Amino acid sequence: MELQFATKCIYGKKQPFSEDVFGAISVPIYQSATFVHPEVGRSTGFDYSRLQNPTRQQLERVVASLENGLDALAFSSGMAAITALMELFQPGDHLITDADLYGGSIRLFRNISEKNGIQFSHIDCSKEDVESYVRENTRAIFIETPTNPMMNVVDIRKMSEIAKRHGLLLIVDNTFLSPYFQNPLALGADVVVHSGTKFLGGHNDTLAGFVVTNSEDISARMRFIIKTVGSGLAPMDSWLILRGIKTLPLRMERAQENALAIVDFLQGEKRVRKVYYPGIPGTKDYEICKGQARGFGSMITFEVESRGLALHILKTTRLIPFAESLGGVETLITYPVTQTHADVPEEVRLANGITDSVLRLSAGIEDKGDLIADLKQAFDSFAG
Repeated sequence: MELQFATKCIYGKKQPFSEDVFGAISVPIYQSATFVHPEVGRSTGFDYSRLQNPTRQQLERVVASLENGLDALAFSSGMAAITALMELFQPGDHLITDADLYGGSIRLFRNISEKNGIQFSHIDCSKEDVESYVRENTRAIFIETPTNPMMNVVDIRKMSEIAKRHGLLLIVDNTFLSPYFQNPLALGADVVVHSGTKFLGGHNDTLAGFVVTNSEDISARMRFIIKTVGSGLAPMDSWLILRGIKTLPLRMERAQENALAIVDFLQGEKRVRKVYYPGIPGTKDYEICKGQARGFGSMITFEVESRGLALHILKTTRLIPFAESLGGVETLITYPVTQTHADVPEEVRLANGITDSVLRLSAGIEDKGDLIADLKQAFDSFAG
């Protein structure tokens, strides 16, 4: 029978973990660098943990099932996953990427990938004519949706149609909505990327990254790359992410509930200039997101009336920590200018709307009344 999403979070596509002979309910942590061969020409299926490891294999099976993919590969971080993915391309290849991406992705493309001969067009994929940027040497379109941090929603089906017309790969970073709310492969994407550190892990206690695909060719190429560059996820970290995924549906629903309440509060606060959240009715982003996702997530970006107020909020929230990252059980507030997008050139930041009065908030699973009270006291205590 076809398992439902919540069940897949615990078991993957089929039965519980079967490699353990003792019947452990929790997948064992195979903290071993190497594995014994019975004899020449025979193998248990595991040779060396850089190539494969039973704990990591089970995690990859689970993540592949959540994205309805053929294969998933677990990396040591989200950036390690994207870095390995860039090895699919050759010097002289051209990629179209969204201009509003996580700052680490922008840093990688501008400082490493371009050095290696890959060319980029950084555009607003939610508003511009993407097809007009396709060149003879274009090989892929790389998007996030919603984008980080300005929450622009890109139409995945539309991008897939463009990609297919020109024989391009469509790569979608699905970190912000997670597989619980959105499945890009089902919408026509070829590759899905995740920072597993975020919603999949969900507890701010380890780093991880994933590449998921439905293509046998991409799977084989990525398997060669991961064993060659050695950036696979360690057994202990694989176990932590497996444990986190078990509660993914519960966490995503509660965090979204909190996000909706916080958005309502922010929209009523006179010192907030604008709230960026795809779940606000009456917007183009709302309609697109509703048509391709099962929810709007728990990421909120908002712009306040001044830099001074932004800094005051970061300093005076008592419950909500001022910290980088997102997707954990704790609500976190981030200052993109000095944190996630510190290495992005100022002109690029400003063009994307990331000013020094913009804050990004990742709603956690606390009581929503406590979160709103904390934000309210931070606004009310500002004397500027």
